[in-house]
Parts: sequence; C-alpha cells; structure tokens
Amino acid sequence: MSQSKLFSPFQVGGLHLDNRIVIAPMCQYSAVDGEMTDWHLMHLGQMAESGAGLLTIEATAVVPEGRITYGDVGLYSDATEAAMRRVLDGVRRYCDMPMAIQLAHAGRKASCEVPWKGGAQIPPGGVNSWQTVSASPLPFKPTENAPMALAPDDLAGLCEAFAASARRAADLGLDAIQIHGAHGYLLHQFLSPLSNHRDDAYGGSLENRMRFPLAVFEAVRAAFPADKPVTIRVSATDWVEGGWSLEDTCVFAQALEARGCAAINVSSGGSSATAQVPAAPGYQVPLARGVKAAVKVPVIAVGLITEFDQAEAILASGDADLIGVARVMLYNPRWPWHAAAHFGALVDAPPQYHRSQPTQVKALFEPVAA
Repeated sequence: MSQSKLFSPFQVGGLHLDNRIVIAPMCQYSAVDGEMTDWHLMHLGQMAESGAGLLTIEATAVVPEGRITYGDVGLYSDATEAAMRRVLDGVRRYCDMPMAIQLAHAGRKASCEVPWKGGAQIPPGGVNSWQTVSASPLPFKPTENAPMALAPDDLAGLCEAFAASARRAADLGLDAIQIHGAHGYLLHQFLSPLSNHRDDAYGGSLENRMRFPLAVFEAVRAAFPADKPVTIRVSATDWVEGGWSLEDTCVFAQALEARGCAAINVSSGGSSATAQVPAAPGYQVPLARGVKAAVKVPVIAVGLITEFDQAEAILASGDADLIGVARVMLYNPRWPWHAAAHFGALVDAPPQYHRSQPTQVKALFEPVAA
C-alpha cells in the first residue's frame, strides 16, 4: 500500500475524500443564458472519472449580472437549475466522485467577452453586456465602464441571492459549496482597499471591509445542509503595496473559521491590473502556509502545482492539507491516475478503462481479468 500523503484519505467537514487532490473550478465560458450545455457534460464527465478526491464546478453566478461573461454558468433560476441537473445526472450515471460548486459574483469584472475573443469588458448597451456593480464606482481598468456602487439594501439582496443558489445546490445533491472570495471578484472587491473606498459600515476599517463577505458566508452556511461543508476561496494578497495582505487574510480566515467555514482555498491577486505577480511553480504555497498557521481548518494550496513530487512535498511539509489542480487537468485529465502510478497508489477509475493499467507499476487499478 502506498505511503503517499497525496493519496491518503481526508475529511473536510462531514465530507470524506478518498485522496487529497481537489480539481479546482475552471470556467468554460460555454453556457447559454447561464444554462449548462453538452460541453459541460463532456467536460465534467472527464474530470469526474479522473481519480481525484473532489471535483469543483466552475464559478457559478448567483445572479445574471454576476457572470464574468455571457458564457458563464448560473444557478439563479429554475432554467439554470434544470440545465445543471441534466448535466449532473449524466455525469453521476457513470461517476461517483464527490462534487462541489463555486458560487460567485464577478462585480466590476463582469460583462466581459469570452477569453478566446479577447476577454475585454463589453460596455452597457452592447450585445451581451450589462451595467456592473461593485463596492465603489471604481473600474478595474481605467478604460472600462465604472461600476455602480452597491447600496446597503442591494447587499442584503445579494446575500439572499447567494443563499438561494445554495439552496438550489442542495436540491441538486451537491456535496459542498465553495464561495468565491478571490481574484478581484465582488467579495474581494469589498475586502481590498484598492477597490473599496466606501465611508459607510462596509468600508474603511478591516472589520468593515469584511462585513459583507462574512454576511454572504453566513447566509450560504445557513442555507446549505449543516452536515455538508461550506468553504471559501481567498486571494491572500493583492501583490500591491497598500492592498489586501496576508495579514488581512489571516484575520479574515479566523473570522470565517469562527462562523463554520470548513476549509480555505488560498490563491492570490486579481484586484489590480498592474500587479506584479511572481508566478512560478508553487508560488502561492507560502501564502497557504501563512493561512494554515492562523487557523485549524484545512487549507488548500493552488497555483502552478503540476508535478507529482511537488504536490507530495507540499503536503509532507505541512504547508497545506489538500492540493488544488486546474490547468494541468485540462492538459492531462488523467493527472491523478499518473500520480497514483508514480506513488504506487490506487485510484477510482471506470471499469471500462481498467485494461489501460500499465504492467510496469504497482496496482494502479484493482487487478482485472484480461
């Protein structure tokens, strides 16, 4: 039996994971009016038979205006829920990997073109565009349309929108929720002093800037079954002097932990278009280490983690409890299989593929007859 930490079981709240590989949410920009399509059935299907411990559905908007692009998935209506149910039923027919969903609102970074068409923001009045909203009327880039600042009543409505999407996620039988509080999207826009210039109860001090994101967490936690975990993704730093910092993140993480957060996924950046991000293999691991030192809940490390021994070393050192993989899964959807072969571990794979077992490694799959 493998002694690999990567392939040891783990518990996130009440959710059992067979191993510590978490497929991070990856936007596909392939929905129609917020509704999943056959592309999502194909995409999630191949991710779900990859042998990872957990699959996270892409950033899913809680209101139509919260979509990054017109191609983003939503979970804010009966139609979007029905489309997602069709896809999930198709995936579950053959795969039983636990599945989470990332609930999100893009704020001022919404109303954009899909990436392969340039990804630029589409101003109001254009096709597939809408007026964006944020903590303050500050555009992400000077050339973009300024967002409308949200009023306190608007914030209450958005808390309910997050809660409503959480209830739909529960009805769909999803195993966990991740709230998107990173990458310069709406909740991060409230947290960061770069994007939050408010002078009311939601701006100024760290306590005030955390108020709305914490209210969203509380609303989602109350709306989702108590025995299923609610987690969050954070940007631990803006990579800009005077912006959101690791120290701020640790205070935020402790406040989340006190409210029942089951795990924290530690990413970075997204609030500033001019930030100098030192991207390199494992560049965000020190941020995960910092958050892990501040809380007792599990921490997920993400960001250019592509090598098997690299992932194992992060866990063995205690820098994180779980490993998030994303783009490497797009490039190699069998990454967990190959990692299992590397460490002599077992993964759960469809019986239709068992005959692909390499004879030169130890028990990639359970032995089967030729």
